[in-house]
Amino acid sequence: MDRRVLLVVMDGIGDRSDTFGNAVAYAQTPVMNELKTLGLSTTLAAHGTAVGLPSDSDIGNSEVGHNALGAGRIFDQGAKLVQQAIASGSMFRDRCWADLAQYIKINHSTLHLMGLLSDGNVHSHEQHLHALIRQAKKDGIKKVRIHVLFDGRDVSEKSAEIYVDRLERVMAECRAQNFDVSVASGGGRMTITMDRYEADWSMVERGWRTHVLGEGRAFSDLPSAVKAFRAETQTGDQYLPAFVIHEHGKPVGTIQDGDGVVFFNFRGDRAIEISRAFTESDFKVFDRIRCPKVFFAGMMEYDGDKKIPAKYLVSPPLIKDTLGEYLVQKGKRQFACSETQKFGHVTYFWNGNRSGYLDQSLEEYLEIPSDVVPFDQRPWMKAEEITRATIERMQKQSFDFARINYANGDMVGHTGDFEAAVIAVATVDLMLGRLLTAAKATNTILVVTADHGNADEMFDAKAADFPNWEHLLRHKRPKPKTAHTLSPVPFFVFDPVGANTYQLTNESQKTLSNVANTVLTLMGVPVRSDYLPSLVRRV
Repeated sequence: MDRRVLLVVMDGIGDRSDTFGNAVAYAQTPVMNELKTLGLSTTLAAHGTAVGLPSDSDIGNSEVGHNALGAGRIFDQGAKLVQQAIASGSMFRDRCWADLAQYIKINHSTLHLMGLLSDGNVHSHEQHLHALIRQAKKDGIKKVRIHVLFDGRDVSEKSAEIYVDRLERVMAECRAQNFDVSVASGGGRMTITMDRYEADWSMVERGWRTHVLGEGRAFSDLPSAVKAFRAETQTGDQYLPAFVIHEHGKPVGTIQDGDGVVFFNFRGDRAIEISRAFTESDFKVFDRIRCPKVFFAGMMEYDGDKKIPAKYLVSPPLIKDTLGEYLVQKGKRQFACSETQKFGHVTYFWNGNRSGYLDQSLEEYLEIPSDVVPFDQRPWMKAEEITRATIERMQKQSFDFARINYANGDMVGHTGDFEAAVIAVATVDLMLGRLLTAAKATNTILVVTADHGNADEMFDAKAADFPNWEHLLRHKRPKPKTAHTLSPVPFFVFDPVGANTYQLTNESQKTLSNVANTVLTLMGVPVRSDYLPSLVRRV
C-alpha cells in the first residue's frame, strides 16, 4: 500500500534525562510528549561509530547525521578517513601532497595552513594541523604560515587558549635554522572565512582580507591576540575579531604568487566558499583586490559534483545508492526544505555529498533564506515559513516523500544562550503541532527525529556545583556549552490510520542509518538489503 511520508529533522535536539542545563526538558513540548503516546517512540544513536566517526567519544554533527539518514548505511566519515590517512602515511605518499611540496620548493615559497583550530573533530582536528607542520619540515619545506580560526562552537565556548598553547609547543618543537613556522592571521569562525550555503559572503571577504592581504588589527604573536581579546570582550571564541600577526611593522604571512595553501578542514559545507575564492578565475562575488596564483588544496574534496577544490589530500567517502536515488528510480516524488543554514543538509549531504537535483522532474528543493542576525536574537528563525511551505504541499499531495529540517535547536544551541534555546525548542514543538494536524487531514505518516544533540546540554559545568541553578541564572550563570552532545536523539512515528498499524522491531542498535529502510517500509516500497534494517514492521 503506497503511503505518503514526511520526515522531520529537529536539528540539535537530543534526548537527555538530566534536566541540568537541558533546554529541551525546560521547553514547552506538548506535541513531542503527545507523539510519545500517539505513535511509536524510541531513541537513536547519533554520534561516534554509529555515524562513521573514529570513536564513541566523538560528538555527532549535521553533516554525518544527514549522510547517515540519506545513505541508510554507515560510512567512515571525514574525521576517520583523515586520521587513517595520516596514521598510515598515505596522505603524504599520495600525489597531491608530493606535488604541493615540490611546487613550494621550486618556487622557494611559503606553505600556508588554514583552518579551524580545535579538537572538536567536526570540521577539523588540531592533530591534523600538527601532522602537516611536522611533515612539511620533514619534506624540506622552509617556511610555513598558519591562519587559525577559533572554534568555541564544537568545543567549549572560551577554550582557545588550550589549542593555542598546544600549537605554540608544536611550532617551538619544529623550529630550526632552516624551518620557519609561525601564525600569520586568524579570527573567530563565525566572524571570518567559514560561511556556508552562501548565507553571508561578507564573512569570506573578511577572511580573504585577513589571510591573503594581511589587513586587520596587528599583534606580535598569537597568544598576545587572545590575551587582548579576553581582556576587552566577553565574546566567545567563535565571534572573536580578525587579527594579523606583524613583525617589524609588517604582516608576517600574506599569501603571494607561488605559495601553497592547504585548507585543513575536512568537512565540506564551511570550506566551499573560501575554496572558490582561491580557485575560481572568474570569481565575482566580492572584490578580491589581489588574487595570488597559488597551489590550493583542501583536506578533502568538498563538493564532488562541482569538483571543489580540484586538488585535495584525502578522498571523501564514496556514498552511492542513497535513499533519494532509490526513490527516484521508483518514480517517487520528493520534497526537501529547510532554511539556508541547513538547506545543504537536506539536499547535498542527504544525497551523499552531491549537489543539485537527482531528477528535477521528480524533486522539489525549497530553500527559505535565513536571517543574517545572531540566532539567539531570533530563536524562532524560519520555522514557520518551512512549516507553511510543507503543509501547502501536504494539502496538494505533491510529494510521496518529504524531508525538512528545523535548524533552531542546533543554531541557537551553538550560541550558548539557555533561554533562547528554550524558545527555539518550543518553536519546533509548536511547528510539529501544525504538521501533526496536517498529517491527520492528509493521511500523511509523520516521522520525527534529529541528527544529533545540542540544545539538550547548554551548560559546560557539573550539576553538583549548581544545586539551585534555576534560581541562580540571573546571578551566577553556569559556563555555557556551545558544542554538540553525545546524547541519543528522539524518534517518533505517527500514522493517522492508527497507532497499531506498525510496531517497533527488535534491532539491538538503533541508529540514524536505520531510518532509510524505515521510510521505505512506511511508504510501502520494497526495502533495500544493503541498508540497515527498518525500525518498524507492519502488524
